[in-house]
This record gives sequence, structure tokens and C-alpha cells, in this order.
Amino acid sequence: MAETSTVARPYAKAAFEYARDHKALDAWSEMLGTLGQVMANRDVQALVASPKLTHERKVALLVDVADIKVDDAARRFLDELADQRRLPALAAIAGQFERLRADHEQRVDVTVVSAFELDAKQQQKLAGALKKRLNREISITTQVDPRLLGGVILRAGDTVIDGSVRGRLNRLAEALTA
Repeated sequence: MAETSTVARPYAKAAFEYARDHKALDAWSEMLGTLGQVMANRDVQALVASPKLTHERKVALLVDVADIKVDDAARRFLDELADQRRLPALAAIAGQFERLRADHEQRVDVTVVSAFELDAKQQQKLAGALKKRLNREISITTQVDPRLLGGVILRAGDTVIDGSVRGRLNRLAEALTA
């Protein structure tokens, strides 16, 4: 079977393009996020995998469990997912939808891992430098990892910038042994 991210890509793209064209990015983002979280539940997964239920019934139960309202377009989208047996990919579809949305809105979520807690001024300075470098609006999430010794590791999508002391020591060791 194909990898979930590969399966999810065309559905996420179609959902994003529809939502963008109909100025419904917030609604679709919320709907897909909620449905993705609901699909993470093992009982819901078993329900969706059941051959005893029709595709229409699976979609209706999924919407009821998620306790959301869906419009006709969203219902057709979910019906298509059910017909193609792609409901289990909802979490991956939601994730890819959010990446497409962030790219469209010229923003990026950055995770900063540091040895010590960063204060607001440090976060602002870092966000300003990243905004210049990435040419996007920046949203920073911080984490503390005392094993780093010092410095920071930045993760923005697929990009990782390792400015930690541990990373520098590892690169130095590699250079000395090469």
C-alpha cells in the first residue's frame, strides 16, 4: 500500500484549492484538523475499517463523532474519501493542507530548541532575523533541551539549522576524523 503522505497529497491539494478559491480556508482547516484528530482514535479507525458499514454511514458517523457541521462541498469531499477508502488518511490530509495554507499565506512555523529558556526579547530578535532570511511571517514555538549545552536548533518545515554547541562539536569531530 502507498505511503500515507503520498495518498494524502492530491486530496490535500484539492481541498486547499477549493477552500482558497471559495475563501473558506479557516473553515476547511478547522474541519480537517478536527476530523484528523477523531481519526486518530482506535475505535473510530475500527469503525471506518468495518466492511459492514456503507461509505455513507461511515462519513455520517465520523461527522457525528467529530461534532462538526459540514457543507455540501465538504460532504462530497468526505464521500469521495470514503469511496476511495482514504478516510484513514484524514490526519495526513489535514497536515498537508496546513502546509499548503502556510505557504500560501507566506508564513512558517519555527520550532526553536535551546539549552535554556529564551526570553521575549531573544525570541523577537530571532524572529526578525528569520523573517529576513526566509522572507516569511514567523511563528515561534520554543522548547528547552538541557543536553544541548548552549546555542539553538531551528526547525522550519524541512529546514534544520543546528547552531547548538553539541552540533558544532560533532561537526568538529567529523572534520578531525575525515
